[in-house]
Amino acid sequence: MLPLLLAPSVNLFILKPLVLRFAFLQRTPESLFTVRSRCLFQLIVPDVKLCLTLRFLVVERTDHSDDVNCCAFSSSCLATCSMDKTIRVYSLRGFAELPYSPLAGHAYAVHCCCFSPSGRLLASCSTDGTTALWDARHGGRLAVLPQPGDSPVRVCRFSPEPAYLLAGAADGSVVLWNVRSFKLHRSAKVKGGSLMACAFAPNGNFFVTGSSSGDLTIWDDKMRCLYNEKAHDLGVTCCDISSHPVSDSANGFKYFQMASCGQDNQIKLWLILFADFLGVQLKYKCTLSGHSAPVLACAFSCDGQMIVSGSVDKCVIIYETSTGNTLHTLSQHTRYVTTCAFAPHSPLLATGSMDKTVHIWQLDLKQPCAGGTVENESKVAVEDWSEDDVSAWLCAQDLSDFVGLFKMNNIDGKELLNLTKESLANELKIESLGLRSKVLQKIEELRMTMISVSVPDEFLCPITRELMNDPVIATDGYSYEREAMENWISNRRSSPMTNLPLHSLMLTPNRTLKMAISRWLETQKK
Repeated sequence: MLPLLLAPSVNLFILKPLVLRFAFLQRTPESLFTVRSRCLFQLIVPDVKLCLTLRFLVVERTDHSDDVNCCAFSSSCLATCSMDKTIRVYSLRGFAELPYSPLAGHAYAVHCCCFSPSGRLLASCSTDGTTALWDARHGGRLAVLPQPGDSPVRVCRFSPEPAYLLAGAADGSVVLWNVRSFKLHRSAKVKGGSLMACAFAPNGNFFVTGSSSGDLTIWDDKMRCLYNEKAHDLGVTCCDISSHPVSDSANGFKYFQMASCGQDNQIKLWLILFADFLGVQLKYKCTLSGHSAPVLACAFSCDGQMIVSGSVDKCVIIYETSTGNTLHTLSQHTRYVTTCAFAPHSPLLATGSMDKTVHIWQLDLKQPCAGGTVENESKVAVEDWSEDDVSAWLCAQDLSDFVGLFKMNNIDGKELLNLTKESLANELKIESLGLRSKVLQKIEELRMTMISVSVPDEFLCPITRELMNDPVIATDGYSYEREAMENWISNRRSSPMTNLPLHSLMLTPNRTLKMAISRWLETQKK
């Protein structure tokens, strides 16, 4: 085996190629929309099926020292930002960090970053109440744009017209900056909540904002509010508009596809009609299922055929846009998945998490072929894993040195779950106590993942999504694991569940919940 020379902060591993065949609907100019109800649309397309092969290559970046809040692609770079107050920039050729990275200058956590359409400018926004503009070619800071009222800035996006940058803040203010003059162009404010999300239409004629109150608001390019819809009961966390509009050839209209997600565990798909003589119409299309906890991020692929989402349940799910089918579920992150993004001109997907890591995935999309059925080989139960599945799992856990040994001993999923410290030492002849402990720890984590499916959701800490040992009640009324919540409030004074300010940092032991968890654990031992 040839050695791999990698930077110390990069872990590179290749998962076993997973061949998944899905019934895809071909996108054609003749595609039609027909109204099925007041708010539900159905896309009618010719019955042509595509075969999709997904081949995942994972590069794990571990440079950030705190939660990763956002990741964004240009045609040549990937930018990430973090609670550690920095922005890091990587080349897409080998994913090496650029010489001028990290970018420092914000006084507090950096919540969002994005590239201009040309890729020459990079914007970042922070709890310090500013949005910064950087030259993406050499890393020089061009301007610091203070939010009116100095409110923490949660989100920023460039318009397709590269002269403007939108910034939204915790006080609900929405500001449009002219990035050539560095002057405020226009401003507005949403009612009753913090601004959490924004997305521009590909033609730049309008943009959408999402707030912690659950509203989606559509604005025109003059910052006039055109439409408002209550979309997510517990608050909107992210939204995105596909760069590929869809046509209704019967009426000659073009609809923009939008995805939104929220604290209600849901991802919703919408259709937006923007016409001078009709005004704006927002039509609900469907809800995508799969996540078991609040969804923090969603994004369309560059061709609009896929949507990716990240959640508090630690999972990343890739969906087919036209059918809503789940194409793949990625569960390599160990904490909340806070951000996800597709690259614009290459088959790459980046995900970031509160586990302080960024994962970069390569998607290998194959050409159309006839036939094909929907199969999801990735969801095979562990006990039904083949020897090859076990090999792929070993590689994903940074245990690739054991692949040959496990194959020689015919270790499949069932055998894997039955391994003990004795069998590792006596049967597999792993002499190093440290290596045996590492393998056993990974197997135990795998077992816990299987068991956690049946753990009552109210017993899981909303921050770590792990079974609580010392539950406490915060002033937002929710229960958390004490250590996780103390960690949380040491950096910020907002609720992990609602993002609203905490009136007090007092934590009260939840003895009733602790007793209930203890009783449940006793029943599991019987």
